Amino acid sequence: MARGRLDRAAGASCGPVTLSAIIIDLNRNNFRPFMHDPPRQDLPAVLALSPLDGRYRAATEPLRELLSESGLIRERIRIEAAWFEYLVTAVPQLAGTRIPAAVQACARRLRVAPDDGAAAAVKTLESRINHDVKAVEYYVRGELAAAGAEAASLELVHFGCTSEDINNLSYARLLQAARARLCAVIGELIDALTALAHGAAELAMLARTHGQPASPTTLGKEVANFVARLRRSERRFRAVEVLGKWNGAVGNFNAHRAALPEVDWRRLSSAFIESLGLLANPYTTQIEPHDWVGEYCDALAAVNVVLVDLSRDFWGYISLGYLRQRAAAAEVGSSTMPHKVNPIDFENCEGNLGIANALLRHFADKLPVSRWQRDLTDSTVLRNLGVALGHSLVAWRALGRGLEKVQPDPARMLADLDGAWEVLGEAVQTALRAAGIPDGYEKLKAFTRGRAVDAHSLGQFIAALPLPEPDKQRLRALAPADYIGWAAEFAREI
Repeated sequence: MARGRLDRAAGASCGPVTLSAIIIDLNRNNFRPFMHDPPRQDLPAVLALSPLDGRYRAATEPLRELLSESGLIRERIRIEAAWFEYLVTAVPQLAGTRIPAAVQACARRLRVAPDDGAAAAVKTLESRINHDVKAVEYYVRGELAAAGAEAASLELVHFGCTSEDINNLSYARLLQAARARLCAVIGELIDALTALAHGAAELAMLARTHGQPASPTTLGKEVANFVARLRRSERRFRAVEVLGKWNGAVGNFNAHRAALPEVDWRRLSSAFIESLGLLANPYTTQIEPHDWVGEYCDALAAVNVVLVDLSRDFWGYISLGYLRQRAAAAEVGSSTMPHKVNPIDFENCEGNLGIANALLRHFADKLPVSRWQRDLTDSTVLRNLGVALGHSLVAWRALGRGLEKVQPDPARMLADLDGAWEVLGEAVQTALRAAGIPDGYEKLKAFTRGRAVDAHSLGQFIAALPLPEPDKQRLRALAPADYIGWAAEFAREI
């Protein structure tokens, strides 16, 4: 196979490797074909070790093409091809930059949409050479060779690169794309919660601090609190800058400068990274320090913390009867108690968020730490990013299902309010303070603590207070359901 070209029965077009894949004999600098191992059938869902690829497979589908190993391999191919294209146009001093149209078209297709069989072909190569990124390089070289690339042009594939140049940009682009999909789901949750906040803006309910009856609020206002928190945490997640490095083995462009010292490699590197939609980080070791990945994971974990809090609160409101769940006729709530409709979606959400955040916190702590100019501990950890994001997505989808099922029970909320007239003690003692009457708090403490209070007894107590008659009338007209401050306005304005 002269000049590194792989002959194919199908000709020299860019497409699937019909003979399967290529291995490079580094001593002879040419290619030889070999047959793929027989393809394996997809594992049945019930045999999957991870529920993300079994029970929850459908829920995680939006992330699979990005964060699976296949997604990573295909992105690596895109980066290799993009660098080849960039060198051909940006560094004409290099040999092999004059390439025929067929090779240009092949490189463009590899950059935009690698073949469906590309990942399998790369994995077969990897099984022979035991290096995942080098296998990608060989695959790209083989594809370009098949399209007619000369030997000198093939040397531009992976030129000046360390594996981490390919890896860090691949992960950066995949996490960037995954964030867009995740933020779309967060947006759906925010929209659903906002609608609930508006619809229940004036629906008064008894608040609980320390689990005990407290000053009333409205369901809408409590939901609006979560909307505000989610919006803020989503903004923080979306604002994390996505960085990339492209500067060789230890971050100094050593090989680049030795080969072509007249080329402004630093400027070219930054321009290449920015052409991929990323920000260039010029100060790195062999690896991009992963600080931004830690920030990304920490910000995503913060979103999840808000949703854990929401799930627990909604679980509690369901337990109190403030929220009712619409039952599906065919569903079973308990294997022995047929009356039950359990808040399983909120429980599923909380459980999956716990798994996600355990991983995300570990990533945030571990990934920015690497011995000297690099160690390999980040490599296996990075491969689990999809697991954390997948459990987050499963949780969010479960929460969305739960929100669709719940509806407020105003009668139940009003019953609790009517049984808690003591909460108006705050209003009365504050009116006493405003009027300058001493010991208002102590008076209400003695009257309300440890005893039943109803509208009649509270009215008698107010009538005996040394307040102006208009103030007494206003306080006696107050009911727990009316004592909500600006809660309704807050809810409507969110």
